Amino acid sequence: MGAAPARCGTAGRGWGWHVVDWVLDRAVRYDRKMTFFRTALFFLPAACLLAQAPAPVSPAQPQVPSTPSKAAVSSPAVPGNHVVITVGDAKITAAQFEQIIDALPDQYRSMARGPGKKEFAENVVKVLVLAQEGKRRKIDQSPDYLAQSEFQSENLLASKAFAQISDTVKVDDAEVRKYYDAHLKDYEQIHARHILIRAAGSPVPLDAGKKELSDQEALAKAQEIRKKLVDGADFAELAKTESDDSGSKANGGDLNFFHRGQMVPPFEEAAFALKIGEISQPVKTPFGYHIIRLEGKKGYEEAKPEVEKKLKTELAQKSLLDMEKAANPVLDPDFFGPAPPLK
Repeated sequence: MGAAPARCGTAGRGWGWHVVDWVLDRAVRYDRKMTFFRTALFFLPAACLLAQAPAPVSPAQPQVPSTPSKAAVSSPAVPGNHVVITVGDAKITAAQFEQIIDALPDQYRSMARGPGKKEFAENVVKVLVLAQEGKRRKIDQSPDYLAQSEFQSENLLASKAFAQISDTVKVDDAEVRKYYDAHLKDYEQIHARHILIRAAGSPVPLDAGKKELSDQEALAKAQEIRKKLVDGADFAELAKTESDDSGSKANGGDLNFFHRGQMVPPFEEAAFALKIGEISQPVKTPFGYHIIRLEGKKGYEEAKPEVEKKLKTELAQKSLLDMEKAANPVLDPDFFGPAPPLK
């Protein structure tokens, strides 16, 4: 654990089950940054049919200055019917290319439309080349292909139907507010800066040439720094020169936005109790003493679209369950074994 106040990250959400296995997954090696294409392009998700549970909180490294990302590729605007990919007799227009990207999971679309557009197109070419080879080998006439192809079509139609149901279902504002209030910890966020003064026994590495401060000495130094801040000193500049948090000091102590449960309890309690612009008293944690300033808050209005989407998905899932009951599906018990009754 580094100098930050035990910040935790969030893991990515799952996007559904895989229906078609990409046969060259083990044979073709891509650069790590292109891994998402290997997953996104050659598997068809049914994410709409899965509950979107909150992502688990997992330990993460302290804040560090981020590396500038590769600039997005700016493509000239072209008519939708303009052919952008040609492979033999197969042609894909700009509009069709956009529709293919629309079918990707949300987390992959910006890459496929931005810095990874050309690489994504190259993977589309691989699909078309292999599809043409499959036709040459008459694979498209095989019973397993026909069965899988039919299910793929049904799967795509089901996904679009579920998306339309989710979009059209109505959620009352009062329901959204009630859910938000009941799950405040999941949605409320604050933006804070801090200055850490390391004390003896802290797991934070002691910088070379720096004196080891006793608990009393660290508290006294923190109080002195707070007085300077109250008297008008620049928080970011003091963080750069005085903070022992190597992960955030270069950014003026900026910790950005975080939820409850992402910091050690004493830090969290003090930070969430502050008003915007307010500077805390020194806060003791296992890392030392922190002086915290609240920069901003995200509350109900910022979280409302996300909460609405979650509730709409839940209502759509309920509608799906009702439709499933009405369809009275029958599973052969000799083949599948006794099926539990639908709830």
